[in-house]
Amino acid sequence: MASIAIDGPAGAGKSTIARRIARELSYIYVDTGAMYRAMALYLLKNQIPVQDREQMEEACQNADISIVYENGEQQVIINRENVTDQLRTEEVGKMASVSSPNEKIREKLVQLQRKLAKTADVVMDGRDIGTKVLPDADLKIYLTASARVRALRRYGELSEKGIPCDLDEIEEDIKKRDERDMNRAVSPLRQAEDAVLVDTSEMKIEDVVSEILRIYSTRSEVQ
Repeated sequence: MASIAIDGPAGAGKSTIARRIARELSYIYVDTGAMYRAMALYLLKNQIPVQDREQMEEACQNADISIVYENGEQQVIINRENVTDQLRTEEVGKMASVSSPNEKIREKLVQLQRKLAKTADVVMDGRDIGTKVLPDADLKIYLTASARVRALRRYGELSEKGIPCDLDEIEEDIKKRDERDMNRAVSPLRQAEDAVLVDTSEMKIEDVVSEILRIYSTRSEVQ
């Protein structure tokens, strides 16, 4: 099975690019964020208290989470139940923010993500895909952009939705998140030694997709 790992800081466009790459290649896009939300939902359904680390770690071992596509739409499955429509609630989001840093939960999800990569050609994005989840991926991309550019993108998204926001505050938040991600104890954000750096600061989405497909095609020919 073939695999492409795309890592990088928040706001670099990883999910957008990963989806486009997967569509172009007819690969499965593995939304790792949705998998963390699915685990959070599983913990909520089993009434695991957020403050009970031991119970969370024990319960997560019984969750089998997978991603499939039906009519081109991503479906998230937990223990054979389609939970796609239940993942975007505020309650699930809060539980995900508490449960996702847990080392045992991350280990379980890494195991499930590797399982997916063994059964299908995949494009996976995150912050530790090339360094932790798929260290033997056929292609590793480290996608980045300046903090200012990422802030401008986020500012544009929020403004379109009519949400009041401050550009400088957004940029500061992004810098703080970068700092946290790069210095966290478990699987910190870093560029894999064999990853190709792609800086999207001055690039359009179509140009980024074309560049990654070109790199992948070249790698495939060599192999």
